[in-house]
Amino acid sequence: MRKYPNPLNPCVVGVDVLERSVDGRGRLHSQRLLSTEWGLPSLARAILGTSRTLTYIREYSVVDPVEKKMELCSSNITLTNLVSVKERLVYTAHPENPDMTVLTQEATITITGISLGGYLESLMANTISSNAKKGWAAIEWIIENSESAVS
Repeated sequence: MRKYPNPLNPCVVGVDVLERSVDGRGRLHSQRLLSTEWGLPSLARAILGTSRTLTYIREYSVVDPVEKKMELCSSNITLTNLVSVKERLVYTAHPENPDMTVLTQEATITITGISLGGYLESLMANTISSNAKKGWAAIEWIIENSESAVS
């Protein structure tokens, strides 16, 4: 839950916790609102017909300490009439090496009513892939800094 802010993904400029609870099985459920600066290239902004770069994302997560699993599902709530991005990240323990973590990523990008939509979809897919790598590095950064904060 300390994923943001971090120096590896400065585009997330704000995080608001909307709801957080622990269920009867000990899983932590959180719903957060992320404020992000997409930093879209000027060509992409022109295709979208907007100069807006501040966007909002709804993130729902479940952390299961028994199963050693964390699942994050996010979707944009800004510009949904043009672009819809739904992403799911699942972090699990490696089945053969408990000291390792497996990350599974799924993303669905839907673009409607925009010329050059294929170009924009490709650009966004590359950005999502790049951000997943940054997210992985951010998780490692958080773990390292959490351990140093406790010692």
